[in-house]
Amino acid sequence: MQRSSLVFNLLQRQLVHQRQRISKNQMINKVIRSQLPCDVFINHRGNDTKRTIASLLYDHLTRLRITSFLDNKNMKPGDKLFDKIDSAIDECKIGVAVFSPRYCDSYFCLHELALFVESKKKLIPIFCDVKPSELRVSKSNNIQLESKQIERFNFALEEAKHTVGLDFDTNKGNWSDVVTKATDVVIESLIEIEEAQIIKNPKKLIIP
Repeated sequence: MQRSSLVFNLLQRQLVHQRQRISKNQMINKVIRSQLPCDVFINHRGNDTKRTIASLLYDHLTRLRITSFLDNKNMKPGDKLFDKIDSAIDECKIGVAVFSPRYCDSYFCLHELALFVESKKKLIPIFCDVKPSELRVSKSNNIQLESKQIERFNFALEEAKHTVGLDFDTNKGNWSDVVTKATDVVIESLIEIEEAQIIKNPKKLIIP
C-alpha cells in the first residue's frame, strides 16, 4: 500500500508539472504570435461582432496558421492603443472589414478603415446585417467629429461600399458558411499578393 501511494503521488506530481509546462509554452507561443507581423487585420465593431463572426474568423485563420490581428487577441496591458493598431495595419497584407448596423458609431472602426483605404491595401468587406447604402457618417452619429474627419471617413466608406464583398444575415445565414467563404477569399488574396511579389522580385524563387 505504501509503495502504491508513493507511485501515485509521483505520477500526480509529474502530471501537474507537465500541465504547468504546457501552460507555460502556450503562454510563450501566445506572446510570440502577438509580436509577429500579421497577414490579416480584422476590422470590426466589438459590441456588434467580436463574440461572433470576428472571433470565429480569427480562430479559423489561426488554425490554418494565417497570422491575424484581433484587438482582444493581440493586445496586452500596457500597449498604446493607436500605436499598436496603426502598426498592425501598416504591417499586414490585407484587411477584413466586418460592417454592422452600428459600425459607423465607432471612431476606431472608421479610423482603421480610413488607414486601410489610404494605404491602398486590399480590403475584403463583410456586410453583416447591414446594407452598403446604410453606411454613412454624419454629425448625427454618436461620435464627435470634425468636418474633415467626416469627409475622410465617408470617403473610406464609399471605397469599401464599391468593393465586392460578402453579405450575411444573422437571422437566416449559417456562421460556418460565411467564415469559410471569408477564409477562402483571404487565402486567394494572400496567394495573389505572394505571386505578385515573386513576379516583382524573381530572386525570391532562388533556393540557397
